[in-house]
Amino acid sequence: MIGKLTGRIDSQGEDYALIDVGGVGYVAFCSARTLAGLPRAGEAAVLLIETHVREDHIHLYGFGEEAERAWFRLLTTVQGVGARMALAILGVLGPADLAQAIAAQDKAALTRASGVGPKLAQRIVTELKDKAAGIALGPAAGFADANAALAASPGGADEAVVEDAISALVNLGYRRMEAFAAISRAQRDASGEPSLDTLIRGGLKELAS
Repeated sequence: MIGKLTGRIDSQGEDYALIDVGGVGYVAFCSARTLAGLPRAGEAAVLLIETHVREDHIHLYGFGEEAERAWFRLLTTVQGVGARMALAILGVLGPADLAQAIAAQDKAALTRASGVGPKLAQRIVTELKDKAAGIALGPAAGFADANAALAASPGGADEAVVEDAISALVNLGYRRMEAFAAISRAQRDASGEPSLDTLIRGGLKELAS
C-alpha cells in the first residue's frame, strides 16, 4: 500500500495531480482544495495517500494534511458516499469546517458539494456526529469538543434548550454553524444550568465580539 508520495508535480487535471517520483508518474485524485494548494509544475510536493484496491483498478487519493485524509476515510463509511463524493465534500469544506458542520448538524453546508442532496446530507450528519470526535485533528478538534459540550449533563444546559437557542439565532439570520459555535461557547462560559434566555444573550454576545 502507498501511504505517501514525495516527488515533483508533473501536471494537474481537473481532479488529479500527476506526481513524478524518481521517474515514475503516480496519478493521485485530490479535492479541489488540495489541488489549489499544490505548487507549480516542476516543484517539489508531498502528498499523503489513501490507496483503494479494487478488482478492476488501483486508485490513489491524495491529501495535503492528515486531517483531510482522516475525514475522507470517515466520510466513505457512510452509505452513498464514495471516494469521489468524499473529495467533492472536502473540496468545499476543509477539515475544521466539516467538523463544525457535522457537530452543528448543518445539512445545508454539506449540500454545497456537487452530488450531495438533502437526504444524503442528513445521513452524513446523523451517522458521523458521534464518530467525528475520534478523528478531529488540529483546528477541527475544537469543534469536536464543542459538540461534546452540548450533550446534556448535570453542569450544562438541557439539549432541547441548546437546540432552541441555536434555532433562535438561525431565525435571526445567522448560519447554523455560526450559531452552534456561539451557543457552545456561551454554554461553556455560563455557570450552573443556563436558561434559554441566558444562552441566546450569551450567543449574541459571542457573535458580536
